[in-house]
Amino acid sequence: MIRKTLTVQLVVLCTFFQLAAFAQTGKIKFGQGLKVVAADTSISLKFQFRMQHLFTAEQGLNDGDKFKSNYLVRRARIKFSGHVFNPKLTYKVELGISNRDISISSEDGNGGGASRIILDAVLKYNFVKSWTIWVGQTKLPGNRERVISSADLQFVDRSMLNSKFNIDRDMGIQLHGKYKLGNSFTIKPKFAWTMGEGRNITKGNFGGYNYTAHLDLLPMGEFEGKKDDYISSDLNRQPKPKLSIGSTFNFNDDAVRQQGQLGSFVLVENDSTGVYVTNDLTSLMFDLMFKYKGLSIMSEYAMTSATDKIGGLSKNYNTGYGFNVQFAYLFTRNFEIAGRYTTLMPDDINYSAVKETSEYTLALSKYIVGHNLKVQTDVAFIEEANSDGTMRFRFQVEMQF
Repeated sequence: MIRKTLTVQLVVLCTFFQLAAFAQTGKIKFGQGLKVVAADTSISLKFQFRMQHLFTAEQGLNDGDKFKSNYLVRRARIKFSGHVFNPKLTYKVELGISNRDISISSEDGNGGGASRIILDAVLKYNFVKSWTIWVGQTKLPGNRERVISSADLQFVDRSMLNSKFNIDRDMGIQLHGKYKLGNSFTIKPKFAWTMGEGRNITKGNFGGYNYTAHLDLLPMGEFEGKKDDYISSDLNRQPKPKLSIGSTFNFNDDAVRQQGQLGSFVLVENDSTGVYVTNDLTSLMFDLMFKYKGLSIMSEYAMTSATDKIGGLSKNYNTGYGFNVQFAYLFTRNFEIAGRYTTLMPDDINYSAVKETSEYTLALSKYIVGHNLKVQTDVAFIEEANSDGTMRFRFQVEMQF
């Protein structure tokens, strides 16, 4: 494990110094990565690195609860992107190198001892004007909060709704489209056919496949700023009101993990055969993003159900529903205050791994260079059934070049 980590670090360092040597053009700008383009423009490469340093403190309000605190490198990631052969054929590779990014799984086909470093490895081909096909491993077109990069959040981290119901990353094929109706109304359909077990699973397909359909409606036209409907905070201070409404349908046939692409692999309790339990999981998600002159509002609803209610399992499936809404306002000097309310409910307390929970969060952020260099803090009250609740404080510093 140590040898593998050192190898990754050496590769990163060598790549960084080689790019730095080639990229002495005077056009480098913080937050936009190091860029290299071939003389004949047949290939381009952009290299980026980011890290998040997080301090967390928690105090349970039940009698006997102990104070807990932790400091860690929450995320440390390197990313390569660009085009090959022609500008219509692009690629993205993202690697996670912090302990939280690297997870070990016996289903990776390497005896359970391999670090699962690859987050994204995807090729994208814009084969006609309105459609682009994606091939490889990357995020599925699911709930907005998950698709928004963890580098572009207005809270220290995503909500509990996302942690329990998002469909995360998978390996397969995606199709992304974009059409304009009239002068401004824009629709963006997306479809995906994937393996269904999540990222970096190499032992094969355990159950059936995973099917995803997503639709974004932008009735007021596209946002100012590239992909600004998938970036938290109104850093571009939209001069006109902008709204994006999203909906997602996902069906995971014979899922073997609690959350389809995430969570523990499900076994019959105390069964030594190692045969996984399968269950069909269906998810529906609805979300919206609104921005106008520093004001931003994002809301999401997610629901997941299982075809069969099965007892006596090592882990239950994440079934039930969640609701999340957050409001924020960006003041002058790029200080932002934000509030968030999240609630989770199981569909059946006997068969669901989801617990009835509510969370109230207040956040303060200072954007020094947009999302590329920022300081964030939030305080939350987390209320669970049959509990007096928990108070949590978080402080995070993030840098991305």
